[in-house]
Amino acid sequence: MKTILSRLSYLIFSLLLCANAAAAWQLGMQEPASEMAATQQFLNEFVMWIIVIIGIGVFGIMFYSIVRHRKDKGYKAANFHENTLVEIIWTAVPMFIIIGMALPATSAIIDYKNTSSPDLTVKVTGIQWKWEYDYLDKDVAFYSQLSTAPEEIGGKYYGSDATANPQSDHYLLEVDNEMVVPVGKKVRLLLTAADVIHAWWVPQLGVKQDAIPGVVRDAWFEANRPGVYRGQCAELCGKNHGFMPIVVRAVPEDEFNAWIVEQGGKVAASDEAPNYVGADTTAATAEDAAPVEWTMEVAMQQGETAYNTYCAACHQANGEGLLPAFPALKNSKIALGDIAEHIDIVINGKAGTSMAAFSYLSASDLAAIITYERNAWGNDTGDLIAPEDIKK
Repeated sequence: MKTILSRLSYLIFSLLLCANAAAAWQLGMQEPASEMAATQQFLNEFVMWIIVIIGIGVFGIMFYSIVRHRKDKGYKAANFHENTLVEIIWTAVPMFIIIGMALPATSAIIDYKNTSSPDLTVKVTGIQWKWEYDYLDKDVAFYSQLSTAPEEIGGKYYGSDATANPQSDHYLLEVDNEMVVPVGKKVRLLLTAADVIHAWWVPQLGVKQDAIPGVVRDAWFEANRPGVYRGQCAELCGKNHGFMPIVVRAVPEDEFNAWIVEQGGKVAASDEAPNYVGADTTAATAEDAAPVEWTMEVAMQQGETAYNTYCAACHQANGEGLLPAFPALKNSKIALGDIAEHIDIVINGKAGTSMAAFSYLSASDLAAIITYERNAWGNDTGDLIAPEDIKK
């Protein structure tokens, strides 16, 4: 008895010492900053309430039956053997409950997997123990890793004493280079890894996707308000797994464009000038204009560079793709088939698949890419696509 009282006193004393920390505890999920995260939170609460209602109903009936229909009161167990009505009820009710949960969940999954028509594409590579971000259409790339110095963390992990000197409340979630994205724009992520399996996870944006060596996975998010959103690697990737944070800063579009220029990148033509695909081309810019002599050699040389910049992450430099998400272009029906269909899918993408629209590229880059795809890796169609064909 004394041992029990002693342990209880120790527990109460410990809880009192932790009162300040307990005040910061948060119940439930983090406040969503994207529509997808809000949907995930709704599904979590929706299913939880269904579970609560079922639990109250089942245990309520069970306890009522145990107390009111017990044997010492003279009650005898009812026989439900081969009772058709009861069997229909206990089959139909769970079926309708499952359907009621499956419909919104399926809709959310389909939406989560639809990475088509992004406004921005970023290739994310997990590396022990940092992240590499490559803005494919902006010519910006950098590494991002924990910025807090080991000696400021403290604890036995780094062999220092316990006198930690944290930089901020988020000192284990601070990075040297943040991922910057525009608010209200669909950001598509192409995720892979250089060594072991990692996982890119930012709860407030509703994104969690594995990054696997030799495989390209994709995901997307759209931040609905400016702010800083933090996450971590969610896959046990080695001894420094807990020190591989993710920080996403969502800013207004003009601020994002200024950041791109500051990083030495380029603002897409669609951000600066009209999109000439399907529009009046009388005021085409110099970037859209073809060279003086648009030859197969010029198109193939420019096409190889543009393809490796915008397309190789998915379809691979050798054109063999990464099935099942990214089909091969080598000996494919698209690259060897109708030219108009090939141009259409590159410009407009394909809904419901991982194929994004590349209408923001210049007409000459689009013409060069399509020419390259139709004549590289042994395709050898001999087709030369001109910028004028794109503008039409």
